Amino acid sequence: MSERQKTVDFGAPVTFGAHLFRVEIPEARTHAVVISEDYGYRGQEGGVPRAEERVRLTRAAWSGIAETARREFNDRLKTAKLHTGRWHSGTNLVDRLLGKELCVLAWAAETATVEQIPVICNKWAALRPEERWWLFAITVAEAGLPDDTERGWRRALFYALSDGEKPAGRKRAPRPVEQDQLDLPLFREVND
Repeated sequence: MSERQKTVDFGAPVTFGAHLFRVEIPEARTHAVVISEDYGYRGQEGGVPRAEERVRLTRAAWSGIAETARREFNDRLKTAKLHTGRWHSGTNLVDRLLGKELCVLAWAAETATVEQIPVICNKWAALRPEERWWLFAITVAEAGLPDDTERGWRRALFYALSDGEKPAGRKRAPRPVEQDQLDLPLFREVND
């Protein structure tokens, strides 16, 4: 029988050299919160750096997303029968997949107003984990460093997740009735 993996903070393995994310929360409330990716043993091989900063958030932006991320991650950790975590001043270690999801949330919220952050959090929470991983992969390829705030997919994340208002008074036109897809000529039996 295999022993359950030991973890710390938000599902990060305690084993040395693990690929994980670090969330640096300074004690001073005026300093930025920094999320970085630590490649562990894979770092410093084949041109891969040991670690890369992914995003710097103002304390206001971090305060707006921290509780949503904590709740979502702890629900998933409980399901996996792992210890849950809480954010604290200093270094917080986060499992590599949860860290990717956190980056997607942070990237969407980094330039948001206080009013937009709850909308971003709700839309992020509605995404499936694999959707968040995909969003991380396409965003980090082009705009995954702290100074890439207003670029490409990173900017698209903000617009996609912050757009919570529905147009007022506009009704959708009714769609035409479509015939059954299985009744199309492609699916009919041919009688020779």
